[in-house]
Amino acid sequence: MSVHSIHHVTAVTAQIARNLEFYTNTLGLRLVKKSVNQDDVSAYHLFYADAAGSPGTDMTFFDWPSIGSNSPGPGTVSLTSFRIPGEALEWWEARLEAAGCFPETDQDELGRSRVLFSDPEGQSLELVDDSGLPGGSVHPWTAQVAAERAIRGINGVDLISARPQGTIRILSEILGYQYVEGSEGTFEAKDDTTYGCIRLHEPEARRVGRVGAGGVHHVAFRVKDDEELLAIKEQVEAMGIGTSGYVDRFYFHSLYFREPGGVLFELATDGPGFASDESQETLGEKLALPPFLEGRRAQIEAGLKPLTV
Repeated sequence: MSVHSIHHVTAVTAQIARNLEFYTNTLGLRLVKKSVNQDDVSAYHLFYADAAGSPGTDMTFFDWPSIGSNSPGPGTVSLTSFRIPGEALEWWEARLEAAGCFPETDQDELGRSRVLFSDPEGQSLELVDDSGLPGGSVHPWTAQVAAERAIRGINGVDLISARPQGTIRILSEILGYQYVEGSEGTFEAKDDTTYGCIRLHEPEARRVGRVGAGGVHHVAFRVKDDEELLAIKEQVEAMGIGTSGYVDRFYFHSLYFREPGGVLFELATDGPGFASDESQETLGEKLALPPFLEGRRAQIEAGLKPLTV
């Protein structure tokens, strides 16, 4: 896979029940995995996506109720962009207005119509007209929103980089993104079936941003399989950037590193997928634990607050 579009975006919430209600009911995404943070099993890790839990469609959240609010700044993701059918923009604007999200409509610098809004904790989000773009989910979740209006995946993210030239090098040399001529920091990666967009912003303040509730913890880019993951690992480390090494998340395999601008990047394989331990029909209905945590289920469940799906 030479086009490394977004695999998922992982953000932070301090209000997990409210978060669940907003992303499933208001935005109409499907809870495809109800699990825990594998590095902090006291915290839920919820995955919202299309009906099939397809790579490139999921936004996920760590539940950290004691964390402070997000502080934007260098080294942070400032916005997550979802793709929708263009004819649904007015409908979404009205829906978000009714939900108290204070939507604003305009066009991005590439001329695409969009709706800007925030979730209940101030998470900056965008719905953008994806007309003419390759890719997008073919498995819309229709429990709350009709198929012709449903979110079709993640379009991209906005990054505030402490070292823009270093970030550009990772985007272009490692991830295959190309600068859009005439834009103010927009980079695209696309082929006939895949699309990703990164908007790069230079910092307006010197103070480094801090991830908290209402902010993004990391952004993950798609890789085809372990072979490609390990090949990119060698490329990144050859640049003098330290990595986590290969990490088995069971639902996908990962590699983490902090790019020169300060944002935590992840590379994640397309498989094995969320149906590895649940049927497609029952995704997200029960607490799912990877095999290496299953032996601690009783202890883990005792430490989690009840959460009704």
